[in-house]
Amino acid sequence: MKKIRVNLLVKILIAIGLGIAAGNFFPIWAGRVFMTFNAIFSQFLGFLIPLIILGFVAPAIAEIGKNAGKMLVWTALIAYIATLMSGFLSYGVGESIFPHLISPDNLKGITEGHDLEPFFTIEMPPLMGVMTALVTAFTVGICLSRMEGETLKKCLVEFRDIVQMTIAGAIIPLLPIYIFGIFLNMTVSGQVMGILTAFAKIIGVIFALHIFLLIFQYCIAALFVKRNPFKLLWTMLPAYFTALGTQSSAATIPVTLRQAIKMGVSEDVAGFVVPLCATIHMSGSVMKIVCCALALMIMQGHAYDFGMMSGFICMLGVSIVAAPGVPGGAIMASLGILSSILGFSEGDQALMIALYIAMDSFGTACNVTGDGFIALIIDKFFGKKQPQMIQ
Repeated sequence: MKKIRVNLLVKILIAIGLGIAAGNFFPIWAGRVFMTFNAIFSQFLGFLIPLIILGFVAPAIAEIGKNAGKMLVWTALIAYIATLMSGFLSYGVGESIFPHLISPDNLKGITEGHDLEPFFTIEMPPLMGVMTALVTAFTVGICLSRMEGETLKKCLVEFRDIVQMTIAGAIIPLLPIYIFGIFLNMTVSGQVMGILTAFAKIIGVIFALHIFLLIFQYCIAALFVKRNPFKLLWTMLPAYFTALGTQSSAATIPVTLRQAIKMGVSEDVAGFVVPLCATIHMSGSVMKIVCCALALMIMQGHAYDFGMMSGFICMLGVSIVAAPGVPGGAIMASLGILSSILGFSEGDQALMIALYIAMDSFGTACNVTGDGFIALIIDKFFGKKQPQMIQ
């Protein structure tokens, strides 16, 4: 018989349900077993965070520089500006709406894990700090983009493959057990219903926001190409729904490419912009991460201001470039700056992972569909004039 594969979202949902159920009857010693696993897993995750940053950011910058040209520069610039706009839009909407939907009482006492303690833990200090990893990645990547040699670039690409294999082979498969332990502890703490209620409200706001974002992006593209933005967006819907299923921008490239050409984008421009934007355009992912982070800070009563969130959004747009082609890759790559800039604890990061993955496919679909609006703008200035038009 054919082996049945369950995607990560389903596994996470099952883990949340089992964690809530188990929290009502598990003996304390059994709960502490899972807290011991969570403590060790958290240490391993903290050890990997600087390696994730170095492994993805440095080779991404080096590879982009290798094909330097006007079209590359403008594509990267528009993608980054679009990502930043998404982040600031999320912050503005979240700051206006979330205080009326959620309160600090939703998460009070959750992340301390006061009811269930691990039997022991194993210290795994990271090789470097988060900011050290970011500075190293920027320095190495920028310098390599201007050098002729390929040896170190190949080493970085292979290092990226190692980190990606570790995430796909160890972190992602064990993640449902980690989430199970988090919700087991929250149930024992008596706060799980408040959390689930808050999650539902946050997800509803983010879903509406990402629909608005796509309409806004295609209205901007329509100003350049003088076409109906809703017809353009309708043409890209096959790519949107494909991304919902694959949860991967890279896996959706063939469909995105085909639909971009149907919109009238020249084949040369589409063939360049779509694969590149699958790596560097992360509007949907940044939107979700910013909303989720802001919601958790409000729930915990943490202080924040525009300056702090601005720095976080700007760094986030860079840190998740070339996030691995596995579900949840963007949130894994952002854990470092969540900790260093926003001060998120291990418990906060676990809740971020659960909340992000619950909407992972929608963020990917937003990223992919937004690639089409960038292709339209680039084609306006760099594409060969073609008679192709949307019917």
